[in-house]
Amino acid sequence: MDRVDERIVALLREDARRSYQDIGSHVHLSAPAVKRRVDRLEASGVIRGYTAIVDPGAAGWHTEAFVYLYCDGRMPADAIRAAAESEPQVASAHTVAGEYSAVLHLLAKDTPDLELTLERIRAKEGISRTVSQIVLSTLFQR
Repeated sequence: MDRVDERIVALLREDARRSYQDIGSHVHLSAPAVKRRVDRLEASGVIRGYTAIVDPGAAGWHTEAFVYLYCDGRMPADAIRAAAESEPQVASAHTVAGEYSAVLHLLAKDTPDLELTLERIRAKEGISRTVSQIVLSTLFQR
C-alpha cells in the first residue's frame, strides 16, 4: 500500500458511498485509476467490505455496554465466538490478553434488555462471570 492507497482508504472510511470520481479529485487520479486501486485493495484483503454506520439510539438501542468475560480454564476462542454470536445484542467480540478472556460490545434496547442478555451470556457453558461497564456517551468512533 502506498500513500495514494492510504488516502483512498481514509476517504472510503469517511464515506464508503463516495464516487470514484470524487476520490480521484482528492488523490489526483482518474475515476478508472481509482477503481483499479480499490479493486486491488479489495482483492488483497485490505478492504474487507462496506457497511452502514447506524446511530444506535435512532435504531432503538438506548443502552450500550462493554462486557468483560471470565471463562473457565482454557475456553477456546471458537467457543467464545459461538457464545457471543448467538446473542443479537453483541455488536462485536474480542479475545484479549490480561485478566479476562474476552470483551464484548453490547447494544440493547434498555437496561432490562441488557440484563436479560447478560443472564443468557452468563448461562453459557464455560463462562464463569462477567463484569459490565455501561457507556454514558460515545465521544467518537472510527
